Amino acid sequence: MSRWVTVAGAPRNTAGVEPRVGAAVAEGLDGWLPTPVIRVQHRREANVDAVSLWRAAGAITLADTRALGALVRLRIPGLTPATRFDEMFRSAPFNPLCVADGVLVSGLVGRIWTLRRDYPSLPDAAAFREWRERGTVRVLFANWVEPLPQGRSALVSETRVDAVDRIARLGLTTLAPLITGSHSLIGSDGLAAAVRRAEAGRRAETAPR
Repeated sequence: MSRWVTVAGAPRNTAGVEPRVGAAVAEGLDGWLPTPVIRVQHRREANVDAVSLWRAAGAITLADTRALGALVRLRIPGLTPATRFDEMFRSAPFNPLCVADGVLVSGLVGRIWTLRRDYPSLPDAAAFREWRERGTVRVLFANWVEPLPQGRSALVSETRVDAVDRIARLGLTTLAPLITGSHSLIGSDGLAAAVRRAEAGRRAETAPR
């Protein structure tokens, strides 16, 4: 299966942006999965500062994201509509790999093309890096916030998938239609919900009393 890359979202405004943030995260992701079979990135800008946007993103629940939340619950049984994405990425079957101010990177391993919960738990981040079980994949979920000029910011989500062997690559081909048809929900449902919440909070703070 050929490697493909899908990048979507608002145009990047590089004028005055803090370059170290995105570059540092990208370098860190390359340390985990440098040559993914699948890479999808989405980005949304907001008229609020980075701290406010990250706080809003941490409060978003599956119920807040409509179709995206429903799809996540279908693929990962046991989640409720009230589950926050921040909470989900920090709990089994996900494995937190990097948790810092404005950055959350989590990993998942297993056979993601099945509807069974075939996602083994890992003892630590090193186990994710070393995972090589036949017929499985490693999936990296990275979310971070970037400061922009004039008190604005951007929320970025990137997903990378690495197949351990040919069997896993064949399994991933069955997911290609789902990925193609639904990855835009990350931006339109997930990131957009965080932007709306953050900007609504800013309007409430600045409204005349």
